[in-house]
Amino acid sequence: MDQTISTPRQDRRTTRTRKALREALAAEVTATGDLSQVTVTAVADRAGVTRRTFYSHYRDIPDLVACIEAEAMVDLGNLVREIAEVTLPDLEEAIDHFEPCPRSIEVLEYFQDEGRHLVPLLGDGGDPAFVEKIKAMVREVVMARALHGFSALALHIFDYYLTFVISAEVGVLVRWLSTGMVESPEIMARMMTALMFVRPGDLYGRPIDFDIPSLAKQAMAFQKEHDDVC
Repeated sequence: MDQTISTPRQDRRTTRTRKALREALAAEVTATGDLSQVTVTAVADRAGVTRRTFYSHYRDIPDLVACIEAEAMVDLGNLVREIAEVTLPDLEEAIDHFEPCPRSIEVLEYFQDEGRHLVPLLGDGGDPAFVEKIKAMVREVVMARALHGFSALALHIFDYYLTFVISAEVGVLVRWLSTGMVESPEIMARMMTALMFVRPGDLYGRPIDFDIPSLAKQAMAFQKEHDDVC
């Protein structure tokens, strides 16, 4: 059977072509402001290739988007797993010295390096599902680790807490990306680490402390009362 063997030259050409198509997609999303309006013809023209060449790599625009996002999710998953291994004492030490959570700088540097084709997909005119994919991935990676050492009473609100933290951190990330990544990854990592533990009122000079175990007890009591009534 005749088998086609790719050569290093062909591999390099493939890499260059796919890179050009991805950057062209990002440019088209930015230009049109709406991913749904981006066409194969426009992307191919901007990348300097033919439609036939485009179709030799991707089925259509959604396939190109899916490939970009899938690769990003693998890369980010590996980085988030490293962050998930950070211990609470290490995190406390970082906060005490206004240092970033270990390995968090690498996540921001990844977006800085790959931002040329990722940021347009994460913006208002991009793919709304992309942000949700990132949130779901982070949740899956950190869930078991986050439960380690968690107060038993606080388990009643844990799911909501984790949802809140992940949504907040991803939201801050997207805000940083969409406003041009003005702050360096080093500074942004410090701010994002600190923001995880800002108490209500801290930014206004009027700290408000919550007794989480008592809050959890009250929530459980209210739920039991509601169940009894029903």
